[in-house]
Amino acid sequence: MEVLDDTTGKKFIPHVIEPTISVDRAILALLCSSYREDGEGDDTRVYLKFPPSIAPYKACVSPLLKNKPELVSYARNVYTELKKEFGWIAWDDNGNIGKRYRRQDEIGTPFCIVIDFDTLTDDTVTVRDRDTGEQERVKVSELIGFIKEKIN
Repeated sequence: MEVLDDTTGKKFIPHVIEPTISVDRAILALLCSSYREDGEGDDTRVYLKFPPSIAPYKACVSPLLKNKPELVSYARNVYTELKKEFGWIAWDDNGNIGKRYRRQDEIGTPFCIVIDFDTLTDDTVTVRDRDTGEQERVKVSELIGFIKEKIN
């Protein structure tokens, strides 16, 4: 069923979303337009590039290490405050941090917030952007405002 594009020389499978209106077709169109793949071979990153305002989860909070009670406790406090403000906040403490990032990318979470040992001394967290992979330190007291600014 593959067709060869004469201009690019690439093969593709033609597809059409039926134009009738219903919720399931609207969701399918959203998923198709948001699906992305970066990289090649085993290093391919698959993610949903939802606009932050409609992403199912606004952020994910993770302690850097789940066997350090001081990190977990701090992370739980941050999680609770964000959950009160935004509702849809994920918690993830399984596996290494890279796997957590990939898992959240796959479900379209725009921001991953990591509580690390620096957080305990300077009250800042690492916020990773799903689309760019860039990380920045944000004060915990400014975190809600930072996320609000990014999702609007």
